[in-house]
Amino acid sequence: MALTWSDPRSVPRALLRELVDVPPVTLPDGRWLDLPGRGRTWLTDLPGPDPDAPAVILLHAVGCTGLLTWFPVVERLAERYRVVVFDQRWHGRGIVSEHFSVRDCADDVAAVADALDLVAPVVAGYSMGSIVAQRCWRQHPERFGGLVLAATTDHFRTTGSERVFHQGMEVGMGALRTLSRSRTISTATRMTAELLLDPTDMHEWALAQFRSTSPWAVAQAVASLGRHHSTPWLSRIDVPTAVVVTTKDRVLSPARQRAIAARIPGATVHEAPCGHAGCVLQADSFVPAFLEAVDTTMGRRASRQRR
Repeated sequence: MALTWSDPRSVPRALLRELVDVPPVTLPDGRWLDLPGRGRTWLTDLPGPDPDAPAVILLHAVGCTGLLTWFPVVERLAERYRVVVFDQRWHGRGIVSEHFSVRDCADDVAAVADALDLVAPVVAGYSMGSIVAQRCWRQHPERFGGLVLAATTDHFRTTGSERVFHQGMEVGMGALRTLSRSRTISTATRMTAELLLDPTDMHEWALAQFRSTSPWAVAQAVASLGRHHSTPWLSRIDVPTAVVVTTKDRVLSPARQRAIAARIPGATVHEAPCGHAGCVLQADSFVPAFLEAVDTTMGRRASRQRR
């Protein structure tokens, strides 16, 4: 069978296993969570070492599901904290809605925290998830106890090519919304998804998770992300924050990630020598830096609560 970039299903499963060493883990169970007035989403809730363990909510990358982004780290985190992972709207088994916006995603996080009675949880996001995490503070500044931003940015459209790409996505996706089922649009958006996440680097389960988000949904999410711009208010973030810099990132440059940390008062920086897909494909490099960032943020959160 010939390999093509237009259809990730054409990649033989045996080849996927040869290409990438996916970390062996035991995948936790999940369940449906109904959020009144919003919809339902697929959620995994690991209780942590004791009933009073502080909670961390993990927000995934674009085109992924919660566990597809975070499966290498959830067991390690659950040794210390309650860990909540869910599929964000339009992704995997996330909320189905008429429109997609990062603002709605942030409100979904607050709704999940309320439904589970989480007290001042730390919100940790990767790539798209880190942008949603920023919005969580912006829209619900008293609800969350801290932020961990990994492979992050404060805005897109910083270069000519980025501006052309995101403006084109925004205009094109808005104009062609009603044609989302057409073959032409499906092919174009599938190519967009593959530029962001290479599906040939996933094993069978991961590939199934990847397929669970339609390329059309990925394109809509990318268009929404292009409108994000947190630079004017980053300096007002007043909860403990850590930034995990993916130092070999070719999608969001390390310099841009460090600049965000410099704008957030007291933010700590934790460097992971990996690329933009390092949360899974270079987990040995990413996970230690991420755990350090969560531990540091949780420690600062606890100190604030004692005061």
